[in-house]
Amino acid sequence: MSRDGARPLLLLVDDSPANLHVLAAALKADYRLKTATSGADALDLAGRDDHPELILLDVMMPGMSGIEVLRRLRAEPATGDIPVIFVSADTSEQSQLDGLELGADDYLTKPVVASVLRARVRNLLARRRIERQLRLAAHVFEHSGEAIMVTDRDNHIIEVNPAFTRMTGYTLDEVRGRNPRLLASGRTTVEEYAAMWRGLREQGFWQGEMWDRNKDGAIYPKLLAISVVRSPQGEIDFYIASFADIRQQKAAEERIRYIAHHDALTGLPNRLHLRIAIEQAMVACRRSGGEVAVIFIDLDRFKLINDSLGHSIGDGLLVEVAGRLKDSVRASDLVSRLGGDEFVVMLSARDAGRTAANVAKKILERLSQPYRVEGHLLHSTPSLGISLYPQDGDSVEALMKCADTAMYHAKEAGRRQFHFYAESMNRRTRAQLDLENSLHQALAHGELHLQYQPQADITGGRLVGAEALVRWQHPVRGLVPPAEFIPLAEESGLILIIDHWVLTEASRQIAAWRASGLPDVTVAVNLSPRQFIREGLVDTIDGIVAAAGIAPAALEFEITENTMMERAEQAAAVLKALSARGFGIAVDDFGTGYSSLSYLKRLPVSKLKIDRSFVTDIPTDANDVAIATAIIQMAASLGLKVVAEGVETEAQRAFLQAHGCDMMQGYLYSQPLDPDAFAEFVRARAGAAQK
Repeated sequence: MSRDGARPLLLLVDDSPANLHVLAAALKADYRLKTATSGADALDLAGRDDHPELILLDVMMPGMSGIEVLRRLRAEPATGDIPVIFVSADTSEQSQLDGLELGADDYLTKPVVASVLRARVRNLLARRRIERQLRLAAHVFEHSGEAIMVTDRDNHIIEVNPAFTRMTGYTLDEVRGRNPRLLASGRTTVEEYAAMWRGLREQGFWQGEMWDRNKDGAIYPKLLAISVVRSPQGEIDFYIASFADIRQQKAAEERIRYIAHHDALTGLPNRLHLRIAIEQAMVACRRSGGEVAVIFIDLDRFKLINDSLGHSIGDGLLVEVAGRLKDSVRASDLVSRLGGDEFVVMLSARDAGRTAANVAKKILERLSQPYRVEGHLLHSTPSLGISLYPQDGDSVEALMKCADTAMYHAKEAGRRQFHFYAESMNRRTRAQLDLENSLHQALAHGELHLQYQPQADITGGRLVGAEALVRWQHPVRGLVPPAEFIPLAEESGLILIIDHWVLTEASRQIAAWRASGLPDVTVAVNLSPRQFIREGLVDTIDGIVAAAGIAPAALEFEITENTMMERAEQAAAVLKALSARGFGIAVDDFGTGYSSLSYLKRLPVSKLKIDRSFVTDIPTDANDVAIATAIIQMAASLGLKVVAEGVETEAQRAFLQAHGCDMMQGYLYSQPLDPDAFAEFVRARAGAAQK
């Protein structure tokens, strides 16, 4: 078909009307025709805007031969590419050679056979269309802005275009014969590749986004389209892939997304981002438990600063507040700005109320410090309101409203404080604050003391050691349970001071017992998670032990399973250093965490302590029986001793002994004892053993 979609236009040139009639009769059914009886007329018609798609040209014409007409056609850019078939009664070889040298496409001799003429014209036009398509394809391949890669049926690269080289840095010589996986970045998943190949098999085409790596190692996103080229028999011949670097597009999308979700002044997430985050947190809590806390923060007397010193100063203050807020929360918490001087912190935790109270205290402290903005010393304090999901509401609107209400209660109560929406939470928080303040006093006034709970061989009842347990004797409340003040000490950071005191006091007591002639007893001391990851722990322990004048073998350190696994590499280094000095190492609360056999085998651990929660209902509870039995068997396979905590009945002891447990600790053997009572206990056991 012609360029305008109609039948192809042919120009018939012959000085004989009879010959033109013969040609026209053979071709008129399939083509549009123009005729010329001279070379000059032929050149005029060929040079017009409506170019013929093929010229049938008589060679022997008076005035201007067909050879000359062809020479002039080829000399003009507009007509130089029109295909020409010579038609002549002159069958001399020289005429044919002259025509072919000038670019004639075919030669017919008179008299013309109609069927042969139609076949020659049809084939020539078809060949020219294919040639044009090939030239166009070659031009597109060569000059396309997209990278193009052709692979064979076995997915080996056979051709790439210049854009491929510009984008990837690889030339054809460097990639020919190689698999396209040489471009893989490692960020595209196995599932994504599987979906791509499934699309190629089923539809013969696939398009999507992938991440690739160029020759310099830079990773970039690309939009990739792959099509399958099949043979007439349906077999795969080639894969043609074209792709474009979409880094700029991705960056623009990310920028638009960032602007839509962040505050322009502070860079904090905005109201929209906050809403989405709260909704996602509530869904996660419904699925796996836990709570969500929303902390609404308003700056006291901000309007006065803004109105008196100007918006520039006010904006500077808001930027400072945003920075301090981010420094006051955990990495997993979200800080957002609603607008004006209103900020919101959202956090998730198993006990979100306790966590929110701790975060609120940090925010109060940080945001109440003076600010210096453009040479002005500014003072502003925050008022905070806290709501909890699911207690205070089951929607974003409800939680925000409750937190806002609680914040206004904090303002009405005198500002620079935080309030929960639920009064019961306020009472609980006040009680925790009172207890925390009392704990500070306990350290200063010597209200803490140690008790020692003996550990025994489970078979013969022989004393094999003891665990040092911290106790708090409050002057008003009496004995405060460890389960009540230890978590508070961990959250407030006081646990570091308490741990140091426990280790120092236990070391001093061991030295005192030995000085009094008491038989050697190894004392186990717990290392809290905070203390365990603290820089210089091993040096601190060395100093305390040296000051007390005791041997490292007199102490055993208990580390919980979770503490040991959360920082595996650091834990391994610390435990190996302690073991190398001669200290014993035991894993406390075993069974409540997620340690692996392969990891335990690499650590210098000598004991596993079965958590008391798995001992309490032995031997009546099938689950506890199964867990305790599995721990004992696993320890045996690793060559470790097992200590069962919380053993209180003879039935428990008998079961544990029958299944291979080595040691026990609990009220069946002895309750925790003060130092003097423990010394008497040891002496009594030693005396009984000598009889």
